[in-house]
Amino acid sequence: MPELDINEISKVLQQRYPFLMVDRITEYDDTHITGYKNVTINEAFFQGHFPGNPIMPGVMILESMGQVASVMVGLKLGKEGKNKIAFFAGADKVRFRKHVKPGDKLVTKVELLKARSNSGKAKVAAYVDDEVVAEGEFLFIVGEGAEQ
Repeated sequence: MPELDINEISKVLQQRYPFLMVDRITEYDDTHITGYKNVTINEAFFQGHFPGNPIMPGVMILESMGQVASVMVGLKLGKEGKNKIAFFAGADKVRFRKHVKPGDKLVTKVELLKARSNSGKAKVAAYVDDEVVAEGEFLFIVGEGAEQ
């Protein structure tokens, strides 16, 4: 399958700078997706988290993971789901294993566990250098998005 660059991702996701947390999708199908975020010192959250020891906040790692999962759901909905997006509805079994720092490539792998017409569940894991940095299960609901 072809990769999706930021232009194609922006057709599926409604987040925009400074809250767009996925740079590229490297592979995808109806039940799996892999994407990444290049983490740079230019991220606004590093100004206060933490000066002298910049660490990506856990909620931003979760956001990046959720956005990759949302791309998969958006692609799965296809043309019938125009203007439909996946909204984060909850998380189970979330664990943070390692810190994410500027210069890291945060790779997210998602497996769709359950999908209904208006909700679903996905297993998510984020990696840096093939080591798990965060993992869990995300719940989502499908709702109306804004016209793009």
